[in-house]
This record gives sequence, structure tokens and C-alpha cells, in this order.
Amino acid sequence: MKVSVVVITYNWPEALERVLDGLARQITLPYEVIIADDGSGAATAELIARRAADFPVPLRHQWQDDLGFRAARARNRGIAASRGDYIILLDGDMLVHPQFIADHLMLAERGYFLQGGRLKATPEESRRLLAGGEPVFAPWVKANFDEFDGTRRLYAFRAPWLARWKARSRNGGRVMSCNMSFWRDDLLRVNGFDERMEGYGAEDRELAARLENAGVRRRALKWCALAVHLWHDSRSPPDVDDMSLPNNRLFFATRNEGIRRCERGIDQHADLLAEGDRAP
Repeated sequence: MKVSVVVITYNWPEALERVLDGLARQITLPYEVIIADDGSGAATAELIARRAADFPVPLRHQWQDDLGFRAARARNRGIAASRGDYIILLDGDMLVHPQFIADHLMLAERGYFLQGGRLKATPEESRRLLAGGEPVFAPWVKANFDEFDGTRRLYAFRAPWLARWKARSRNGGRVMSCNMSFWRDDLLRVNGFDERMEGYGAEDRELAARLENAGVRRRALKWCALAVHLWHDSRSPPDVDDMSLPNNRLFFATRNEGIRRCERGIDQHADLLAEGDRAP
């Protein structure tokens, strides 16, 4: 099956280049890589054009105006333009294991979407990686294992048989769009991300809630689909469940009211959807 990797980015071409290095070296290459760009400047466009010239699969750039944090819309544009049957979402600061795509495919199954994690590199380790160092996928990696949204040391190595057991024995995992995968038609059925959600946070949890309301279950990826997250200052609010935040109010409404399809989603990009559907 055709796999489209949709990588979101914003004005960090140095990190994006390392992400592309990892995707180019995959044991199982994707069908295409789409950069969902939330308004980056010329340096990012130049990087993508340069790498596209000799990238092992089609590398395409979907850019939108910089009007603030609009990750939901940027990802929708990337998904709409995709030509694959299966979509892997990845953040532009995630350096992936050589078996990253193979691992997502290993556990891809109709009726499910997959939730991976991230090894949160320390600032020192991130500087080494940005300078060209190779990522370490092992329990001794220099990572912040005590952070609530990072992969635990227990899971910091690849073990496919344990990954299969974990995925089938226990659903769940913290929802993070930095490392997730879906059947494309499931995303279209729920209308992708809710583009009313602007500013940081909750757009991924809200999408996951709508998928689950529609009967698509979530499986956790542990001991596989490993990725190292480069350190940067966090934009996360002190309380991610703060109900004064508009995105959280939309998320809780989706969860409490059983909403399956958002009002303003991927169908806003009919031109890109038509382009993707016409592609061979």
C-alpha cells in the first residue's frame, strides 16, 4: 500500500533537514513525503527544493500564510494533497529510526489508528544531533525520561514482538500528532483536523476523539516506530486541560457530545483533494 508521510514544520530548516535525512534512509521507503508548512520563510522553501532534487521519493511542499499557529489547517492541506492509502503524521523536529515506517505498517490494521511516542532529547543531545550526529535508539540515550509527554526508558529500544503484543493487548497511549498514523479514508470520513482550532494544543486530541466516536480505535506503539524529539522551548500551556482555552472547549464538546465529523475541516481544500484523487 502507498504510504504518505506528512511532516509539519515552521521556520526550523536545520531540524527539518535532519528529519528528511532519516526519512531518506528508511528500510521501507514511503510513497511520498509532504511538508505541511505553517508559514515558514524562504530558507525552508530553499531547503525543500534542494532536497527534492535527489530525494528517493517525491518530496512536495504545501505552504500556507503565516497567520499564527494553524497546525490543524497545515496538516489538513498536507493530507488533502496526499496520494497514499495510509498517512503517517510526523513533526519537523523528530529524527526517526530506520524502521520507523516499517513499524507503522507492521501494525496498520483496518479499524484502528496508531499512536507513537517520542524520546525527548536533552538540550546537549539535541545540539549534537543538529550538528550531524546520529540518533541513539537505546535506553542510554541522553533523553528526558521523566517528562510526562516523553517515551519512558523502558520503551527506548526496538523489539517488534513486544510491540505486537503491546498493541493488541492494550489500546491507548497519550495522543500526540508528532507520531501518529491513520488510513486516509478514515481521516476523510471525520473531515480531518478541525480548523477552528488555532493556537497551540488539543487539535490532535480532538481528532482522536472524533475517530473514536466514529468507531476507529486507538492502538499504542511501544518498542517500535521510535523517534528522537529535538529539544526546544515549549509552547504548551501550564495546564493542558485549562477550560478557558477555546481549543479545549471544542475538544471536550467533541468528547462529551459524541461528535464524529467537524464542521470546518479537510473539505475546505477541495482543490487539493481533487488533485490527490486524480493522481495515479
